[in-house]
Amino acid sequence: MGLLTFSLNVTLDGCVDHREGIADDETHAFFTRLMDESGAMLWGRVTYEMMESYWPAVARGEVEALPAVREWAVKLETKPKYVVSSTRTDFPWTNSHHIGSDLRTGVQQLKDTTPAGVLLGSSQLATGLDRLDLIDEYVFLIHPRIAGHGPTLYQSGLPGTRRLELASATPLRNGAVAMHYRRPIAHRH
Repeated sequence: MGLLTFSLNVTLDGCVDHREGIADDETHAFFTRLMDESGAMLWGRVTYEMMESYWPAVARGEVEALPAVREWAVKLETKPKYVVSSTRTDFPWTNSHHIGSDLRTGVQQLKDTTPAGVLLGSSQLATGLDRLDLIDEYVFLIHPRIAGHGPTLYQSGLPGTRRLELASATPLRNGAVAMHYRRPIAHRH
């Protein structure tokens, strides 16, 4: 069984607005490595639609992009992408798959059949999955910025505090810090 890893860009004050992070070669290389190590991507519909509206055009060379950004886009084309949605069932982007109404069963089956692990990149979906105790690891790229606005991480709350174990903390040259935490073994499913 593969692990489900929640990974996202976050400012010091918890803002998860994708426009607030530092988007440079170093951060793209960081997320490309994470994607390379994972067997599949998992998103909610809103994140999928944001990604679908931009990255395929970058992969096709229709949008100007730095080499690291284009590398991410090309790899993302072939990576299996799973989308949780109750309102949409058609996901035409290459190698995209739908997870329907039973969130717990659908995501658990995805974990069970993806030994290399699943990379979750949607903050709203993460709240639902964390409430179901399905997230095993957290890799946040903490950016040296205070946004002063939302949306924020776990904005709609969790039923209790998650106590985590630090796996690693890696500073990047751009001032961001990659924080990797794990749920204690006893709490993993």
